[in-house]
Amino acid sequence: MANQRSLFDIIGPVMIGPSSSHTAGAVRLGELALAIFGERPAEAAIELHGSFASTGRGHGTDLALTAGLLGMTPDDPGIRTALEAARAADLRVTFTDADLGEVHPNTARITLRSGGGRVVVVQGSSVGGADVILTRIDDFDVAISGELPVLIVEHHDQPGVIAAVSQILARHDANVASMEVSREMRGARALMVLETDQPVDDAAVGEVAQASAVTSVRVVPAV
Repeated sequence: MANQRSLFDIIGPVMIGPSSSHTAGAVRLGELALAIFGERPAEAAIELHGSFASTGRGHGTDLALTAGLLGMTPDDPGIRTALEAARAADLRVTFTDADLGEVHPNTARITLRSGGGRVVVVQGSSVGGADVILTRIDDFDVAISGELPVLIVEHHDQPGVIAAVSQILARHDANVASMEVSREMRGARALMVLETDQPVDDAAVGEVAQASAVTSVRVVPAV
């Protein structure tokens, strides 16, 4: 049977702005970065690569990324005034052009800082039709599309951690759609990224956070 196209595939996403890649996708990148950070940042330093750098401002990419960091969605009329909204919310946003290497031309690296000095770096690309892919969190390579809920578990690299987390999720009927694990080096920091078919409940998240060798847990909803 031939692949069927949905109406969404034909007319594109409901959004504010002229370009699904430069606006709707950029909003989703901002949304995901905010979810991974886990709180409203005080500062956001955004590096724009390739097409994002050369034509993004004309397409409202700066507005869209800022809007996502404020929790807006791609169809929010507030995108048009996102920079003003950021100033009103005491969110300092800066933009610079950067060469991020051999990556998709619609790529941004977002460095978020809290008022207390906590820093998280997220890099991702808008790949067309409002689809996105996060490719890096801090020093770890990832592949997060935002289409499914994600559980991000930072832990010490040691035997049994992956099994323990998997068992907790199984007890809470959370079905894992995909899992990837990366580490700085053997025995050092490691990151487990689990996409699940449904949101992981708070009780399961709490158990994972208490598991041996786990240092932090972040819940990223689908966007």
